[in-house]
Amino acid sequence: MTHSSLRTTATLFALWLLVFTAASQTIIITPILPLIGEALGVGTGPLGLLVSVYSWVLALAALVMGPISDRVGRRRVLLMGSGALVVALALHGWADTFEALLVMRVLAGAGGGMLSGAAVSYVGDAFPYEKRGWATGWVMSGVPFGLVIGIPLGRALAVAFGFRMPFVAFAGVMAVAFVLILTVVPQPDVQLSEERPTVRGALRQYAELLRGTGGTAAAAATYFLMYFGLSLLIVYLPQWLTARFAMEVAPFGEPLTVFGLPLDFIATLFLVGGLVSVVVGPQAGTLSDAVGRKPLILTSCLGLAVVTAAVPYVVTERWAAYPIYVAIMGLFALRMAPLQALLTALVPSRQRGAFLSLTIAVGQIGTGVGAAVAGVLYAEVGYAATTTLSAVVVLAMAALVWRWLPEPTEQAVDPEPEPVAEPAEAGVVAGETGAP
Repeated sequence: MTHSSLRTTATLFALWLLVFTAASQTIIITPILPLIGEALGVGTGPLGLLVSVYSWVLALAALVMGPISDRVGRRRVLLMGSGALVVALALHGWADTFEALLVMRVLAGAGGGMLSGAAVSYVGDAFPYEKRGWATGWVMSGVPFGLVIGIPLGRALAVAFGFRMPFVAFAGVMAVAFVLILTVVPQPDVQLSEERPTVRGALRQYAELLRGTGGTAAAAATYFLMYFGLSLLIVYLPQWLTARFAMEVAPFGEPLTVFGLPLDFIATLFLVGGLVSVVVGPQAGTLSDAVGRKPLILTSCLGLAVVTAAVPYVVTERWAAYPIYVAIMGLFALRMAPLQALLTALVPSRQRGAFLSLTIAVGQIGTGVGAAVAGVLYAEVGYAATTTLSAVVVLAMAALVWRWLPEPTEQAVDPEPEPVAEPAEAGVVAGETGAP
Protein backbone atom coordinates (compact mmCIF):
# COMPACT_ATOMS: atom_id res chain seq x y z
CA MET A 1 0.00 0.00 0.00
CA THR A 2 1.43 3.39 -1.02
CA HIS A 3 1.91 6.31 1.34
CA SER A 4 -0.96 8.14 -0.34
CA SER A 5 -3.26 5.13 0.08
CA LEU A 6 -2.34 4.81 3.75
CA ARG A 7 -3.06 8.49 4.28
CA THR A 8 -6.44 8.18 2.57
CA THR A 9 -7.32 5.06 4.59
CA ALA A 10 -6.36 6.73 7.88
CA THR A 11 -8.41 9.81 7.01
CA LEU A 12 -11.48 7.76 6.08
CA PHE A 13 -11.20 5.70 9.28
CA ALA A 14 -10.98 8.83 11.46
CA LEU A 15 -14.08 10.25 9.75
CA TRP A 16 -15.82 6.88 10.03
CA LEU A 17 -15.15 6.66 13.78
CA LEU A 18 -16.48 10.18 14.27
CA VAL A 19 -19.66 9.38 12.31
CA PHE A 20 -20.07 6.06 14.13
CA THR A 21 -19.88 7.69 17.56
CA ALA A 22 -21.98 10.74 16.74
CA ALA A 23 -24.70 8.56 15.20
CA SER A 24 -24.63 5.96 17.98
CA GLN A 25 -25.08 8.51 20.77
CA THR A 26 -28.02 9.96 18.83
CA ILE A 27 -29.77 6.71 17.92
CA ILE A 28 -29.28 5.09 21.35
CA ILE A 29 -32.01 7.33 22.78
CA THR A 30 -34.70 5.43 20.85
CA PRO A 31 -34.05 1.87 22.13
CA ILE A 32 -33.52 3.02 25.72
CA LEU A 33 -36.54 5.35 25.95
CA PRO A 34 -38.53 2.74 27.93
CA LEU A 35 -35.60 2.38 30.37
CA ILE A 36 -35.32 6.17 30.78
CA GLY A 37 -39.05 6.46 31.44
CA GLU A 38 -38.92 3.72 34.06
CA ALA A 39 -35.80 5.08 35.80
CA LEU A 40 -36.94 8.71 35.91
CA GLY A 41 -40.69 8.12 36.30
CA VAL A 42 -41.63 9.81 33.00
CA GLY A 43 -44.70 8.98 30.90
CA THR A 44 -44.60 7.89 27.27
CA GLY A 45 -45.56 11.25 25.73
CA PRO A 46 -42.83 13.47 27.26
CA LEU A 47 -40.08 11.01 26.34
CA GLY A 48 -40.30 12.15 22.73
CA LEU A 49 -38.95 15.53 23.88
CA LEU A 50 -35.52 13.94 24.31
CA VAL A 51 -35.49 13.34 20.56
CA SER A 52 -37.19 16.58 19.53
CA VAL A 53 -35.11 18.96 21.66
CA TYR A 54 -31.84 17.34 20.57
CA SER A 55 -32.85 17.65 16.92
CA TRP A 56 -33.89 21.29 17.16
CA VAL A 57 -30.72 22.36 18.96
CA LEU A 58 -28.61 20.39 16.48
CA ALA A 59 -30.37 22.16 13.62
CA LEU A 60 -29.64 25.59 15.10
CA ALA A 61 -25.98 24.74 15.78
CA ALA A 62 -25.59 23.34 12.26
CA LEU A 63 -26.91 26.55 10.73
CA VAL A 64 -24.38 28.55 12.75
CA MET A 65 -21.42 26.30 11.94
CA GLY A 66 -22.05 25.82 8.22
CA PRO A 67 -20.74 29.22 7.06
CA ILE A 68 -17.97 29.06 9.68
CA SER A 69 -16.70 25.77 8.21
CA ASP A 70 -16.60 27.35 4.76
CA ARG A 71 -14.42 30.09 6.21
CA VAL A 72 -12.03 28.21 8.57
CA GLY A 73 -11.95 24.76 6.93
CA ARG A 74 -13.54 21.41 7.76
CA ARG A 75 -10.66 20.07 9.87
CA ARG A 76 -10.94 22.79 12.48
CA VAL A 77 -14.71 22.33 12.70
CA LEU A 78 -14.31 18.56 13.08
CA LEU A 79 -11.97 19.19 16.01
CA MET A 80 -14.29 21.72 17.64
CA GLY A 81 -17.36 19.53 17.29
CA SER A 82 -15.78 16.28 18.43
CA GLY A 83 -14.19 17.99 21.46
CA ALA A 84 -17.49 19.61 22.46
CA LEU A 85 -19.35 16.31 22.13
CA VAL A 86 -16.83 14.52 24.36
CA VAL A 87 -17.62 16.96 27.17
CA ALA A 88 -21.38 16.92 26.61
CA LEU A 89 -21.61 13.12 26.61
CA ALA A 90 -19.46 12.79 29.72
CA LEU A 91 -21.85 15.14 31.55
CA HIS A 92 -24.71 12.67 30.98
CA GLY A 93 -23.30 10.69 33.89
CA TRP A 94 -24.74 13.34 36.26
CA ALA A 95 -28.25 13.40 34.79
CA ASP A 96 -30.42 12.22 37.70
CA THR A 97 -33.72 13.84 36.66
CA PHE A 98 -35.62 14.11 33.39
CA GLU A 99 -34.98 17.86 33.30
CA ALA A 100 -31.23 17.33 33.80
CA LEU A 101 -31.14 14.72 31.03
CA LEU A 102 -32.99 17.14 28.76
CA VAL A 103 -30.30 19.76 29.40
CA MET A 104 -27.56 17.24 28.60
CA ARG A 105 -29.28 16.37 25.33
CA VAL A 106 -29.36 20.10 24.52
CA LEU A 107 -25.59 20.28 25.06
CA ALA A 108 -25.06 17.14 22.99
CA GLY A 109 -27.23 18.60 20.25
CA ALA A 110 -25.03 21.69 20.15
CA GLY A 111 -21.91 19.51 19.81
CA GLY A 112 -23.56 17.34 17.20
CA GLY A 113 -24.61 20.43 15.28
CA MET A 114 -20.99 21.50 14.95
CA LEU A 115 -20.27 18.17 13.26
CA SER A 116 -23.39 18.01 11.09
CA GLY A 117 -22.41 17.95 7.47
CA ALA A 118 -18.71 18.35 8.27
CA ALA A 119 -17.71 14.77 7.45
CA VAL A 120 -19.64 14.71 4.17
CA SER A 121 -18.40 18.22 3.32
CA TYR A 122 -14.87 16.97 3.93
CA VAL A 123 -15.43 14.11 1.47
CA GLY A 124 -16.77 16.61 -1.06
CA ASP A 125 -13.62 18.71 -0.62
CA ALA A 126 -11.13 15.84 -0.74
CA PHE A 127 -12.52 13.46 -3.38
CA PRO A 128 -13.53 13.96 -7.03
CA TYR A 129 -17.25 13.58 -7.78
CA GLU A 130 -16.84 10.23 -9.55
CA LYS A 131 -15.39 8.74 -6.33
CA ARG A 132 -17.59 10.51 -3.78
CA GLY A 133 -20.23 7.78 -3.72
CA TRP A 134 -17.57 5.26 -2.73
CA ALA A 135 -15.95 7.54 -0.11
CA THR A 136 -19.27 8.76 1.28
CA GLY A 137 -20.57 5.19 1.46
CA TRP A 138 -17.62 4.08 3.58
CA VAL A 139 -17.62 7.11 5.88
CA MET A 140 -21.38 7.04 6.41
CA SER A 141 -21.34 3.28 7.03
CA GLY A 142 -20.44 4.41 10.54
CA VAL A 143 -24.16 5.10 11.03
CA PRO A 144 -25.39 1.53 10.40
CA PHE A 145 -22.32 0.13 12.14
CA GLY A 146 -23.59 2.00 15.18
CA LEU A 147 -26.72 -0.12 14.86
CA VAL A 148 -24.61 -3.28 14.76
CA ILE A 149 -22.22 -2.54 17.62
CA GLY A 150 -23.01 0.82 19.22
CA ILE A 151 -26.72 0.38 19.79
CA PRO A 152 -26.77 -3.25 21.02
CA LEU A 153 -23.78 -2.54 23.26
CA GLY A 154 -25.35 0.71 24.45
CA ARG A 155 -28.66 -1.02 25.16
CA ALA A 156 -26.82 -3.79 27.04
CA LEU A 157 -24.89 -1.21 29.09
CA ALA A 158 -28.14 0.61 29.87
CA VAL A 159 -29.86 -2.61 30.99
CA ALA A 160 -26.88 -3.65 33.13
CA PHE A 161 -25.69 -0.31 34.56
CA GLY A 162 -28.39 2.27 33.92
CA PHE A 163 -29.31 4.55 31.02
CA ARG A 164 -26.42 7.00 31.69
CA MET A 165 -23.65 4.49 30.97
CA PRO A 166 -23.96 4.35 27.15
CA PHE A 167 -23.42 8.11 26.85
CA VAL A 168 -20.35 8.05 29.08
CA ALA A 169 -18.94 5.16 27.03
CA PHE A 170 -19.53 7.03 23.77
CA ALA A 171 -17.69 10.03 25.27
CA GLY A 172 -14.60 7.83 25.50
CA VAL A 173 -14.91 6.65 21.90
CA MET A 174 -15.40 10.22 20.66
CA ALA A 175 -12.22 11.21 22.51
CA VAL A 176 -10.35 8.65 20.37
CA ALA A 177 -11.92 10.16 17.23
CA PHE A 178 -10.78 13.62 18.35
CA VAL A 179 -7.18 12.44 18.70
CA LEU A 180 -7.26 10.77 15.27
CA ILE A 181 -8.63 13.89 13.59
CA LEU A 182 -5.94 15.95 15.30
CA THR A 183 -3.13 13.66 14.13
CA VAL A 184 -4.09 12.14 10.76
CA VAL A 185 -6.81 14.24 9.09
CA PRO A 186 -5.48 17.07 6.89
CA GLN A 187 -7.25 20.15 5.57
CA PRO A 188 -8.01 19.61 1.84
CA ASP A 189 -6.63 22.11 -0.63
CA VAL A 190 -9.87 23.81 -1.66
CA GLN A 191 -11.04 27.38 -1.99
CA LEU A 192 -12.43 28.65 1.30
CA SER A 193 -14.90 31.47 1.68
CA GLU A 194 -13.32 34.89 2.16
CA GLU A 195 -16.47 36.35 3.69
CA ARG A 196 -16.34 36.88 7.44
CA PRO A 197 -19.18 34.86 9.04
CA THR A 198 -21.91 37.07 10.49
CA VAL A 199 -25.52 36.42 11.40
CA ARG A 200 -26.75 38.69 8.63
CA GLY A 201 -24.35 37.16 6.12
CA ALA A 202 -25.35 33.61 7.09
CA LEU A 203 -29.06 34.41 6.78
CA ARG A 204 -28.45 35.99 3.38
CA GLN A 205 -26.45 32.96 2.23
CA TYR A 206 -29.11 30.50 3.36
CA ALA A 207 -31.81 32.57 1.68
CA GLU A 208 -29.82 32.56 -1.56
CA LEU A 209 -29.37 28.79 -1.35
CA LEU A 210 -33.09 28.26 -0.83
CA ARG A 211 -33.89 30.57 -3.75
CA GLY A 212 -31.30 28.92 -6.00
CA THR A 213 -32.25 27.26 -9.27
CA GLY A 214 -29.84 24.31 -9.02
CA GLY A 215 -32.02 22.08 -6.85
CA THR A 216 -30.82 23.40 -3.49
CA ALA A 217 -34.33 24.14 -2.23
CA ALA A 218 -35.52 20.71 -3.35
CA ALA A 219 -32.57 19.14 -1.54
CA ALA A 220 -33.51 20.87 1.72
CA ALA A 221 -37.14 19.78 1.37
CA THR A 222 -35.96 16.22 0.59
CA TYR A 223 -33.99 16.07 3.82
CA PHE A 224 -36.94 17.36 5.84
CA LEU A 225 -39.28 14.72 4.44
CA MET A 226 -36.70 11.93 4.78
CA TYR A 227 -36.11 12.49 8.48
CA PHE A 228 -39.71 13.43 9.24
CA GLY A 229 -40.83 10.07 7.84
CA LEU A 230 -38.05 8.12 9.55
CA SER A 231 -38.79 9.72 12.91
CA LEU A 232 -42.48 8.84 12.62
CA LEU A 233 -41.50 5.23 12.02
CA ILE A 234 -38.61 4.64 14.42
CA VAL A 235 -39.01 6.77 17.57
CA TYR A 236 -41.87 4.76 19.10
CA LEU A 237 -41.04 1.41 17.48
CA PRO A 238 -39.26 0.06 20.63
CA GLN A 239 -42.11 1.36 22.81
CA TRP A 240 -44.67 -0.36 20.57
CA LEU A 241 -42.72 -3.62 20.52
CA THR A 242 -42.29 -3.50 24.30
CA ALA A 243 -46.04 -3.08 24.77
CA ARG A 244 -46.94 -5.66 22.11
CA PHE A 245 -44.68 -8.53 23.22
CA ALA A 246 -43.24 -9.82 26.47
CA MET A 247 -39.61 -8.70 26.46
CA GLU A 248 -37.59 -11.45 27.98
CA VAL A 249 -33.83 -10.98 27.97
CA ALA A 250 -33.28 -13.91 25.59
CA PRO A 251 -34.84 -13.35 22.16
CA PHE A 252 -34.55 -16.97 21.00
CA GLY A 253 -34.39 -18.96 24.23
CA GLU A 254 -30.67 -18.95 24.99
CA PRO A 255 -29.37 -15.52 26.06
CA LEU A 256 -27.03 -13.71 23.67
CA THR A 257 -24.22 -11.60 25.08
CA VAL A 258 -21.84 -8.88 23.94
CA PHE A 259 -18.72 -8.42 26.05
CA GLY A 260 -20.47 -10.47 28.71
CA LEU A 261 -23.57 -8.23 28.76
CA PRO A 262 -27.01 -9.68 27.93
CA LEU A 263 -28.70 -8.64 24.68
CA ASP A 264 -32.49 -8.38 24.79
CA PHE A 265 -34.98 -8.39 21.90
CA ILE A 266 -34.65 -4.66 21.10
CA ALA A 267 -30.84 -4.83 21.08
CA THR A 268 -30.72 -7.84 18.74
CA LEU A 269 -33.28 -6.23 16.44
CA PHE A 270 -31.05 -3.17 15.97
CA LEU A 271 -28.02 -5.43 15.56
CA VAL A 272 -29.59 -7.47 12.73
CA GLY A 273 -30.88 -4.37 10.93
CA GLY A 274 -27.53 -2.68 11.31
CA LEU A 275 -25.66 -5.62 9.78
CA VAL A 276 -27.67 -5.24 6.60
CA SER A 277 -27.07 -1.49 6.51
CA VAL A 278 -23.32 -1.97 6.91
CA VAL A 279 -23.32 -4.13 3.78
CA VAL A 280 -25.79 -2.10 1.72
CA GLY A 281 -24.47 1.43 2.45
CA PRO A 282 -20.99 1.22 0.87
CA GLN A 283 -22.31 -0.91 -2.01
CA ALA A 284 -25.05 1.62 -2.71
CA GLY A 285 -22.53 4.45 -2.77
CA THR A 286 -20.27 2.59 -5.18
CA LEU A 287 -23.18 1.52 -7.39
CA SER A 288 -24.44 5.09 -7.56
CA ASP A 289 -21.08 6.16 -9.02
CA ALA A 290 -21.88 3.90 -11.97
CA VAL A 291 -25.66 4.11 -12.48
CA GLY A 292 -26.51 7.52 -11.00
CA ARG A 293 -27.85 8.68 -7.66
CA LYS A 294 -31.57 9.19 -8.34
CA PRO A 295 -32.48 5.64 -9.45
CA LEU A 296 -31.30 4.23 -6.12
CA ILE A 297 -32.97 7.00 -4.11
CA LEU A 298 -36.31 6.45 -5.85
CA THR A 299 -36.10 2.65 -5.54
CA SER A 300 -35.44 3.04 -1.82
CA CYS A 301 -38.36 5.41 -1.27
CA LEU A 302 -40.92 3.26 -3.06
CA GLY A 303 -39.82 0.11 -1.25
CA LEU A 304 -39.68 1.84 2.10
CA ALA A 305 -43.21 3.23 1.72
CA VAL A 306 -44.60 -0.29 1.24
CA VAL A 307 -42.66 -1.83 4.13
CA THR A 308 -43.44 1.04 6.50
CA ALA A 309 -47.18 0.85 5.92
CA ALA A 310 -47.09 -2.91 6.55
CA VAL A 311 -45.25 -2.86 9.91
CA PRO A 312 -48.19 -2.89 12.38
CA TYR A 313 -50.08 -5.51 10.35
CA VAL A 314 -47.19 -7.88 9.58
CA VAL A 315 -45.39 -7.89 12.94
CA THR A 316 -47.82 -10.13 14.80
CA GLU A 317 -45.04 -12.37 16.20
CA ARG A 318 -41.67 -11.33 17.55
CA TRP A 319 -39.73 -13.13 14.81
CA ALA A 320 -41.56 -11.09 12.15
CA ALA A 321 -39.96 -7.89 13.45
CA TYR A 322 -36.55 -9.04 12.22
CA PRO A 323 -37.18 -9.27 8.44
CA ILE A 324 -39.27 -6.10 8.53
CA TYR A 325 -36.56 -4.13 10.31
CA VAL A 326 -33.91 -5.61 8.01
CA ALA A 327 -35.90 -4.32 5.03
CA ILE A 328 -36.33 -0.88 6.61
CA MET A 329 -32.64 -0.43 7.35
CA GLY A 330 -31.50 -1.88 4.03
CA LEU A 331 -33.78 0.43 2.06
CA PHE A 332 -32.76 3.45 4.11
CA ALA A 333 -29.07 2.66 3.52
CA LEU A 334 -29.75 2.28 -0.20
CA ARG A 335 -30.59 5.98 -0.52
CA MET A 336 -28.35 7.62 2.06
CA ALA A 337 -24.89 7.56 0.44
CA PRO A 338 -26.21 8.32 -3.08
CA LEU A 339 -28.23 11.27 -1.78
CA GLN A 340 -25.33 12.76 0.16
CA ALA A 341 -22.93 12.31 -2.77
CA LEU A 342 -25.45 14.05 -5.02
CA LEU A 343 -25.75 17.01 -2.65
CA THR A 344 -21.99 17.64 -2.62
CA ALA A 345 -22.16 18.48 -6.36
CA LEU A 346 -24.97 21.05 -6.19
CA VAL A 347 -22.80 23.92 -4.92
CA PRO A 348 -19.11 24.92 -5.10
CA SER A 349 -16.72 24.11 -2.27
CA ARG A 350 -16.86 27.61 -0.77
CA GLN A 351 -20.60 27.05 -0.09
CA ARG A 352 -20.55 23.31 0.59
CA GLY A 353 -20.36 23.52 4.37
CA ALA A 354 -23.22 26.01 4.58
CA PHE A 355 -25.35 24.04 2.13
CA LEU A 356 -24.90 20.63 3.76
CA SER A 357 -25.39 22.15 7.20
CA LEU A 358 -28.61 23.72 5.92
CA THR A 359 -29.94 20.42 4.59
CA ILE A 360 -28.99 18.53 7.74
CA ALA A 361 -30.49 21.26 9.93
CA VAL A 362 -33.74 21.05 7.99
CA GLY A 363 -33.57 17.26 8.32
CA GLN A 364 -33.14 17.54 12.08
CA ILE A 365 -36.13 19.86 12.25
CA GLY A 366 -37.99 17.11 10.43
CA THR A 367 -36.79 14.62 13.04
CA GLY A 368 -38.00 16.85 15.85
CA VAL A 369 -41.37 17.50 14.25
CA GLY A 370 -41.74 13.81 13.46
CA ALA A 371 -41.00 12.81 17.06
CA ALA A 372 -43.51 15.34 18.38
CA VAL A 373 -46.22 14.26 15.92
CA ALA A 374 -45.47 10.59 16.60
CA GLY A 375 -45.87 11.15 20.33
CA VAL A 376 -49.34 12.59 19.84
CA LEU A 377 -50.45 10.00 17.30
CA TYR A 378 -49.04 7.08 19.29
CA ALA A 379 -50.73 8.20 22.51
CA GLU A 380 -54.06 9.18 20.97
CA VAL A 381 -54.53 6.83 17.98
CA GLY A 382 -51.86 4.13 17.96
CA TYR A 383 -48.70 3.07 16.16
CA ALA A 384 -50.53 2.24 12.91
CA ALA A 385 -51.33 5.94 12.51
CA THR A 386 -47.65 6.90 12.70
CA THR A 387 -46.55 4.25 10.18
CA THR A 388 -49.30 5.21 7.73
CA LEU A 389 -48.30 8.86 7.87
CA SER A 390 -44.65 7.86 7.52
CA ALA A 391 -45.41 5.95 4.32
CA VAL A 392 -47.24 8.95 2.87
CA VAL A 393 -44.30 11.21 3.70
CA VAL A 394 -41.84 8.82 2.01
CA LEU A 395 -43.96 8.81 -1.16
CA ALA A 396 -44.00 12.61 -1.10
CA MET A 397 -40.20 12.56 -0.87
CA ALA A 398 -40.02 10.24 -3.89
CA ALA A 399 -42.18 12.61 -5.92
CA LEU A 400 -40.01 15.56 -4.91
CA VAL A 401 -36.77 13.78 -5.86
CA TRP A 402 -38.17 12.59 -9.20
CA ARG A 403 -39.53 15.98 -10.24
CA TRP A 404 -37.22 18.63 -8.76
CA LEU A 405 -33.90 17.19 -7.56
CA PRO A 406 -31.32 17.26 -10.39
CA GLU A 407 -28.92 14.44 -11.18
CA PRO A 408 -25.41 15.83 -11.76
CA THR A 409 -23.77 14.00 -14.65
CA GLU A 410 -20.24 15.28 -14.03
CA GLN A 411 -18.34 17.40 -11.56
CA ALA A 412 -19.32 20.76 -12.96
CA VAL A 413 -19.19 23.02 -9.93
CA ASP A 414 -15.60 22.43 -8.82
CA PRO A 415 -12.35 21.32 -10.38
CA GLU A 416 -11.08 17.92 -9.24
CA PRO A 417 -9.78 18.25 -5.67
CA GLU A 418 -6.06 18.10 -5.13
CA PRO A 419 -4.78 15.08 -3.16
CA VAL A 420 -5.16 15.74 0.54
CA ALA A 421 -2.06 17.16 2.23
CA GLU A 422 -0.41 15.83 5.34
CA PRO A 423 -1.69 17.43 8.57
CA ALA A 424 1.57 19.34 8.97
CA GLU A 425 1.21 20.80 5.46
CA ALA A 426 -2.48 21.57 5.73
CA GLY A 427 -2.00 24.66 7.86
CA VAL A 428 0.08 26.29 5.14
CA VAL A 429 -2.41 25.39 2.42
CA ALA A 430 -5.60 26.56 4.08
CA GLY A 431 -4.48 29.00 6.70
CA GLU A 432 -4.82 26.40 9.46
CA THR A 433 -2.58 26.33 12.47
CA GLY A 434 -3.42 22.74 13.36
CA ALA A 435 -4.93 23.84 16.68
CA PRO A 436 -8.60 23.22 17.44
